[in-house]
Amino acid sequence: MTRAKLQDGVHIFKENKEEVTAEQLKLMRTQDIKYIEMKRVAEAKKIERLKSELHLLDFQGKQQKKHVFFFDTKKEVERFDVATHLQTAPELVDRVYNRPRIETLQKERVKGATPQTGLKRIAKERQKQYDCLTQRIEREKQLFVVAQKIQTRKDLMDKTQKVKVKKETVNSPAIYRFQTRRKR
Repeated sequence: MTRAKLQDGVHIFKENKEEVTAEQLKLMRTQDIKYIEMKRVAEAKKIERLKSELHLLDFQGKQQKKHVFFFDTKKEVERFDVATHLQTAPELVDRVYNRPRIETLQKERVKGATPQTGLKRIAKERQKQYDCLTQRIEREKQLFVVAQKIQTRKDLMDKTQKVKVKKETVNSPAIYRFQTRRKR
């Protein structure tokens, strides 16, 4: 009855915050920690492979890089033009990657998909791959949390004295402080 409270003659139950999601509970009850670690490592390898393919050039979740130019006077700042300084076309200034110079554009033809429909299709495929990458990263984090929770429960089976420091949440296991004991 620690969760129940009598208020104006009516029983009111305190709602506990969810410590474990249904998926985590199912995994913890049915699977071994070694299996979960194996799955987590497999996810990490897939994430690395996707990252190497995508290069994360224009990924929205990534912090944008800043190109800093230094000047001595305020006049130079007012007269400054990014396109002329980088020697590229004004349309290509905002691109993070593949920013060819004007002389390169004059000498060589532009290679790649030039029709607008082809560019849209490529952008859509790239976005799908980025979405897949974010899902895999999230799944890897979830498996890591489940593995930590299982390990914590295994550690609790030990007979040593322990004190709970922090409660279990959806994103982290409970934290305990065990009595220090010298092992011989």
